[in-house]
Amino acid sequence: MSLLTESQFTLKLAFPLVIGQLSQMLLGVADTIMIGRLGVTELAVLTYANSLFYVPFIFGIGVLTAVSVFTASARGAGDEAAGRESCRHGMFIATILGIVLFVALSAVSMNLGMFRQPLEVEVMTGAYFRIIMASMVPALMSIALKNHADALDRPWPPFWIFLGGVVLNIFLNWVMIYGKLGCPMLGLEGGAWATLIARIAILFGMIVWLRRDAGLRKWIPYQMFQRPIFAEIRKFFAIGFPASIQMLTEVSAFSVAGLMMGRFGTTAMAAHQVALMCAATAFMIPLGLSMALSVRISAAAGAGEKERLRPITVSGWWIGAIYSLFGALVFALLGGWMASFFTEEQPVIRLAASLLIVVGVFQLFDSIQVASASMLRGLRDARIPALIGFFSYWMIGLPVAVLLSVKFNFGAIGVWWGLAAGLVVACIMLGPRLWKMTTPTNAIHNRI
Repeated sequence: MSLLTESQFTLKLAFPLVIGQLSQMLLGVADTIMIGRLGVTELAVLTYANSLFYVPFIFGIGVLTAVSVFTASARGAGDEAAGRESCRHGMFIATILGIVLFVALSAVSMNLGMFRQPLEVEVMTGAYFRIIMASMVPALMSIALKNHADALDRPWPPFWIFLGGVVLNIFLNWVMIYGKLGCPMLGLEGGAWATLIARIAILFGMIVWLRRDAGLRKWIPYQMFQRPIFAEIRKFFAIGFPASIQMLTEVSAFSVAGLMMGRFGTTAMAAHQVALMCAATAFMIPLGLSMALSVRISAAAGAGEKERLRPITVSGWWIGAIYSLFGALVFALLGGWMASFFTEEQPVIRLAASLLIVVGVFQLFDSIQVASASMLRGLRDARIPALIGFFSYWMIGLPVAVLLSVKFNFGAIGVWWGLAAGLVVACIMLGPRLWKMTTPTNAIHNRI
């Protein structure tokens, strides 16, 4: 197919995935805006808790990307039984992993002093963090089901279900944080309870839809929680574990950056949370695009259509680049205005606006590197990208962040320039690897 035709197919699949990712991100944005109205300290608590939560959460999401790869490959080959097993084993992994992470992080919440954050932030974080960690289980189970549906080219129903969860979360935030409709004013913890309830509702909605959709009946396990086939579990982790490490290296770098902000005070922590929410929301567009590219390239490989791999790759890069240039312009011109939605504190707004300029600069590299990593994952190449991610973010990004922020006294802005350096290196290293692997004559495709 031509590059234009491949771009059209990619955009058609990516559109609901992008909207779905944006709707999910609205959960965090809503929490940040509504908790931010309580004060700078509460916003700093949200930064601290999210820095700890998103590392294990992204690890779980990374493992579950294997569901998309195996289901898309099964769909390309017309193998319904393999598709059912992909869904079943994905749900098993999501459930066990969610429980293990909840127990482990609950133990960590009992000793938050080890991270040396401001005392007022540390005192308020424990209960909020434990409730958020409980939402890990339904969140990962929902993502496993969504990945299965997306890979079957049915992204719209999950989009509406997840969007409904966002609306429910915002409503419950209003009720529980501020004490409306007879509910006691729970403040910070109210936001955590709202998130937990919304994620449980999303999981219930996904299960009901999948059970009732006649068109998907052949692709849904007859019994979701049968005893797993451990040989299949190992195959999942062979793809999912390196993928999770690759994703984790980037997200953990941002989480460590959030912890680094503690040395610069609550204003820096609050500004970091605002900038992070804006950057993460903008990132949902290239992330949704990358999910579509992973599904498309995996399905093409599963169907033996090797000549389509390169056009799919190039179309994804161009779409990501065009969006990123637009995003960079928006952050440069409207950063301060965007920050004012989260807080009324002028020092926080000014610092957040400066951080968003950095976000605008690294948008282009971030969009291309996440697209490249996702397409490599679709080709079942995850180990080397994981090593590239570790090198880029931990050997380059964080050391540069420490050097600029501490040695050269750039403070919070120096931390973000360090993160940008890691993204640039990842982009430069992942792109050529994907280009080589999508050569039609490449022998590696014979093993896909």
